[in-house]
Amino acid sequence: MGASTRARGGMIVVIWALVVLSLLILPDGGLRAGLGDLRLWLVLGGVAALTLAYRRGLGALRERAKPMEEAKPQGTFREAELNRYARHILLREIGGPGQKRLKAAKVLVIGAGGLGSPVCLYLAAAGVGVIGVVDDDTVDSSNLQRQIIHRDQGIGMPKVHSAAEAMRALNPFIEVRPYQRRLDEDSAAALFAEYDLILDGTDNFDTRYMVNRVAAELGKPLIAGAITQWEGQISLYDPARGTPCYQCVFPERPAPGMVPTCAEAGVAAPLPGVIGSIMAMEAVKHLTGAGQTLAGRLMIHDALYTETRVISIKPRPDCPVCGNLHS
Repeated sequence: MGASTRARGGMIVVIWALVVLSLLILPDGGLRAGLGDLRLWLVLGGVAALTLAYRRGLGALRERAKPMEEAKPQGTFREAELNRYARHILLREIGGPGQKRLKAAKVLVIGAGGLGSPVCLYLAAAGVGVIGVVDDDTVDSSNLQRQIIHRDQGIGMPKVHSAAEAMRALNPFIEVRPYQRRLDEDSAAALFAEYDLILDGTDNFDTRYMVNRVAAELGKPLIAGAITQWEGQISLYDPARGTPCYQCVFPERPAPGMVPTCAEAGVAAPLPGVIGSIMAMEAVKHLTGAGQTLAGRLMIHDALYTETRVISIKPRPDCPVCGNLHS
């Protein structure tokens, strides 16, 4: 009759129930005698019920024994990522769309030292999808006073690989690209082209001016920070969008010895953490569109006297790097 297995089973149960009921209410002889012994029907019903219960129990055990499938992404994010970034998503200025922009972003960090350490850690924690880090140096014991991304066990290890290990350990949902090399103008141009935002935490003026030149030529926004002893400064340079570039603000490099490096003059251990964290914050704001960034403004922080100033900076029409963009 084309009935389903469940329907056939139901009909058998109904017939069995009718037989048992008939044996209970019909008088002896006649039809009741033809139906057989009541005890036999009860035993058959019990065996059938036990068999059905066994099959269902076995099926449930097999279902539970199946290996759990890996959690599938929900939209752009896996469930684990949603939990990880929940405090970002709660922020009205970032929310889900902003977190998606962070995940889709590619950020290049130049230098895995004092400034690069907090920058890399916070960009990784924030969920920036691809983080490149460039440095040709190795971890030294004298670095560990302030370069918090490295560990004592990593002494002698290339800084980019030490930093990459720390970032991947902090957030397995990001991609880290280490580049153990010293940047020159040609390699910088090829590398910068792959990224949306450049962060410069280097400690020498030649590299700073070169990075600024290449970033301006390619139209890449640049967040540059610098520190020495107790002081630090930071700005977002984006001449393609109307801000000054680094060379607009600092037209000529200081004379040798005028601005000593950290190795020459020392630096307070938490200072790179302060300035580097602000660099990471500016990167998050720039990528998500939250708040007001330091574009067109220079922040100067004096940690010794706990003073912070923010001053306006403007493009120079005669700037050899970006003057043509503002003429």
